Amino acid sequence: MRRPAAKSRPAPTRVASPVRALPGFPVWLIAVLLVLVTTAVFWPATGHDFINYDDQAYVTANPHVQGGLSWEGVKWAFLNPVSCNWQPLTVLSHMMACQVFGLKPWGHYLINVLLHAFNAMLVFALLQQMTGATLRSLFVAALFAVHPLRVESVAWVAERKDVLSGFFGLLALVFYARYARKRLTAESRESEASAVPALAPRPATLDYVLTLFFFALGLMSKPMLVTWPFVMLLLDYWPLARFKPGRTWRLVREKIPFLALAAVSSVVTFMVQKRGGSVMPVENLPPGARIGNALISYCRYLGKMFWPTDQAVFYPHPGHWPLETVLLAGVFIAGISGLLFLERRRYPFLLVGWLWFCGTLAPVIGVVQVGDQAMADRYTYIPSLGVLVLVAWGACELTRGWRFSVTALSVAGSAAIILCIVLTRQQLGYWKDSETLFRRAIAVTENNFLADKCLGIALGKKGQMDEAIRQFQEAIRLKPGYPDAYNDIGIALSKKGQWDEAIRQFQEAIRLKPDYAEAHNGLGIALGRKGQLGEAIRQFQEAIRLKPDYAEAHNSLGIALGREGQLDEAIRQYQEAIHLNADDAEVHNNLGIALARKGQMDEAIRQFQEAIRLKPDYAEALNNLGYRWAERGENLERARAMIEKALRLEPKNVESLDSMGWVLFKLNRPREALGYLLGAIENSGTPDPAIYDHLGDVYAALNQRDQAGEAWRKSLSVEPNPKIQRKLGDVSAH
Repeated sequence: MRRPAAKSRPAPTRVASPVRALPGFPVWLIAVLLVLVTTAVFWPATGHDFINYDDQAYVTANPHVQGGLSWEGVKWAFLNPVSCNWQPLTVLSHMMACQVFGLKPWGHYLINVLLHAFNAMLVFALLQQMTGATLRSLFVAALFAVHPLRVESVAWVAERKDVLSGFFGLLALVFYARYARKRLTAESRESEASAVPALAPRPATLDYVLTLFFFALGLMSKPMLVTWPFVMLLLDYWPLARFKPGRTWRLVREKIPFLALAAVSSVVTFMVQKRGGSVMPVENLPPGARIGNALISYCRYLGKMFWPTDQAVFYPHPGHWPLETVLLAGVFIAGISGLLFLERRRYPFLLVGWLWFCGTLAPVIGVVQVGDQAMADRYTYIPSLGVLVLVAWGACELTRGWRFSVTALSVAGSAAIILCIVLTRQQLGYWKDSETLFRRAIAVTENNFLADKCLGIALGKKGQMDEAIRQFQEAIRLKPGYPDAYNDIGIALSKKGQWDEAIRQFQEAIRLKPDYAEAHNGLGIALGRKGQLGEAIRQFQEAIRLKPDYAEAHNSLGIALGREGQLDEAIRQYQEAIHLNADDAEVHNNLGIALARKGQMDEAIRQFQEAIRLKPDYAEALNNLGYRWAERGENLERARAMIEKALRLEPKNVESLDSMGWVLFKLNRPREALGYLLGAIENSGTPDPAIYDHLGDVYAALNQRDQAGEAWRKSLSVEPNPKIQRKLGDVSAH
């Protein structure tokens, strides 16, 4: 009997993965070298300072993050948005960085640099395993790694979300490619075993589960990955070649869990951003203006991919672009899309690269406008891969048949990578600190109100208050009704001691934004300095109502209550502030003062010691600790040394001069004490009864009774005190 002819079967899609990619270079060695080169290029970022734009919200002014990893911190990260975004894994990564590095910037930047370096390796691994085209995969990964548009995502601590979500997103695609390859193999075997279905092997599901797991982690790092189901379908089309007749629904069906997660993430993100006030209402920016900016932004992003100059941390939204510019951009985008669609069968990689770029940019292109920016370099982190794939595979196809095509492409590719490294190093230099960054933004953009505001904050930190105020006023000129700028002017004026004008600025900020907790706190401080303690307390309480975890407002309220004599309530406010931010030396010092006034000296001394541990050059805490030691009559020499250290830090500090005089008096060195006390009076703006009391004691010890009596009378003229009255009576009797 003749055997039936074997059924013909479709050849499985070839997904090459050679062990040795280049002569003498295993794939793993190329990947390692890519990590090392990327790390070296971005290494200068580890010497940068924090930026005063969003870094405060994520790290430098976030007590929950600064507290490090804890169960309480994990709970907070999952239940609370940061900067109008729900990104719990990103927040946890910042907590981990604070746990390990504290507030030393280099450690936070190092994490960003390493994550980006590993992302470059994952790009190479993903493309190489899907296509087997090692040189092209390496070119895409290298250009992705060192392109100047990556600087914003890597050299900005607040943009940890970019590199972290990229890491999990790329891991998800790596496992998806493994899963798809196993499915292709299984389907091929199923066709062989169609006569005996029971023998058909089931493909492994672990890779699918891991894909879903890493996708979920990526969404919890930054919701930019909501487009990942779309990206997976693109990869199914090319290079995985999974689109077969009758199998389209199967491909869509296996993406349903991913689509569900993406939908949930999108809804949560929109709700959080809308509740936080970052979603711009339609009446402020009509749909036509949004679509116009979206079309032009696609073109601008492409332009910066090929000509990365004049980069800025913030690109102001122009509102409305000229109609002819919008139409030209629309024709350009539609023309490329149509051309690549027509050529999809011959060059599927061109269409896939283009749709990757357009699709992954869609969530941040501005149709749903979040924030005031027209575009942002950081948004290209994932979308740029589509353009790079298009260029790499397109260039190889264009030069196919050239005599020296490999040499020409290698030279051109190497030149592009070297040029990008040079430009990236230059761009990194602009990110070294806030002042440099925002001066650069002002230089390369127009009407950049946010850059003016942030530059003002940087100048204010350097003590250049007048110049800072001019920058804030310029921000208001460019964006009338800008509450943040009014609040910043109020802070600057407060530092100059111009309390009346500061109060007006804070009130204007609150008028424009009634739920502005920081402005309520600033107004309370200014009112307190004007002696209006009752109104100041009400402002601090309102700030805490609006923002219950506002440690600074709890501290401010504690100070005001202490001045009102409500020591028990003041202590409770300080303790709450410490609960929220245990590393604030000022609060520990303030709590120590309140406890000392309550007579709880041992606990007060512990608080002063903790303040000094947290901030060794904290002159006020050093003085307070020394004074309290002397007050107890213990450790007088140690107290003197502590106060002497405080005076080295602040030679004209009135309280420290007074303390030193009093301690020297206790040490029976009245002549030395006299000089310090007279110095305290000379530097004191208003008469202090305690200083005159101490001065009277010193004069009495020197048998200068007339001078002693005069000093005590001055003390009594400021504040009646029976003890000093008795001293005056004793000296008069003699």
